Amino acid sequence: MTRPVPLRLGMVGGGQDAFIGAVHRMAARLDGHYELVAGALSSTPERARASGLALGLTPERSYPGWETMLQGERALPAEKRLQVVSIVTPNHLHFPVALACIQAGLHVICDKPMVVNTDQAQILVEAVERAGTLFAVTYNYSGYPLVRQARQMVRTGVLGEVRKVAVEYHQGWLATAQAEAGNKQAQWRVDPALSGPAGALGDIGTHAEQLASYVAGLELESVSAELSTFVAGRALDDDASVLLRFQGGARGHLSVSQIEIGRENDLRLSVFGTLGSLSWRQEDPNVLVYDRLDAPRQLLTRGGPGLSPEATAATRLPAGHPEAFIEAFANIYAGLAAHHRDREAGLEHTPDYPTVHDGLRGVQFVEAVLRSARSTERWTTVLAGQESA
Repeated sequence: MTRPVPLRLGMVGGGQDAFIGAVHRMAARLDGHYELVAGALSSTPERARASGLALGLTPERSYPGWETMLQGERALPAEKRLQVVSIVTPNHLHFPVALACIQAGLHVICDKPMVVNTDQAQILVEAVERAGTLFAVTYNYSGYPLVRQARQMVRTGVLGEVRKVAVEYHQGWLATAQAEAGNKQAQWRVDPALSGPAGALGDIGTHAEQLASYVAGLELESVSAELSTFVAGRALDDDASVLLRFQGGARGHLSVSQIEIGRENDLRLSVFGTLGSLSWRQEDPNVLVYDRLDAPRQLLTRGGPGLSPEATAATRLPAGHPEAFIEAFANIYAGLAAHHRDREAGLEHTPDYPTVHDGLRGVQFVEAVLRSARSTERWTTVLAGQESA
């Protein structure tokens, strides 16, 4: 069988000293679906060019800025120009870059949160619908095989009716004022001009909300939230506790923090139903705990027997060989590539990756939590414009 020609990928951001850019590049390469051919990899022209050359890009496609990249690519023959752009900049640049790429007819893979407010998010949704391009948001935890297994088990009813969802995402790396110590990754995350109106809530809270929604399949109705800023002088939240009400009557809670000393990347999800429960931890991602009413506990393992086709399709290595963060990112990239190729072949395709609509929902969640934290009402509806309950 002939291997598909890799999609031509460009990247905005993610140059020298950028953690997440390297992750995206490894994920894009992993299955051979993409070839990085162009980039505007830094906010300064000199660093952008140097970063591109260091990655093996040709000098003429190591662009000094994203606007120049789009102009330069338009001048190339169709068979050479970009097809997909990956956006890995600080949050404030997601919107202008993504909108320009959509309008240029390019598919977009954007880091989360998609944008910094719902007005921007709605514009992107409408732009994607007009252009007919594809848009993925890298909520990468939905790419883990056992997360997809959990989602399928909930969908097929093995838990019965979902009663409660609990999701926690706890880190400790911002327990002190690292931004003042020159930590580049911390600096932009605690700056409202670069990060947007939310700190830990936007950075990791959006991951937590998407994971809960993805697995449980519930629509969030209202929230009751408390945001805290523990580090003196910090302008954005570094800790959040949120009660959740879902349509249909299920309840939940979401807790995120970046000031819990000793926590590394402690993301946990549990879904409780009338017949059983499922629990998963990102730091032990190859095990899914399944508890049934009046039956022994069952541990499902990645690559093991009896898993769903969705989990198996997201698995590359045999059971017992650890598979995790990079591979989960790669499943998002692979999902968009498969969608593109099915469309080119005239085939129907249901996206198995987070789309622009998931990005919109994440921004709506952030804004609802911010409104709730400022409100004197007990509950705040998620969709803007509705009155508090």
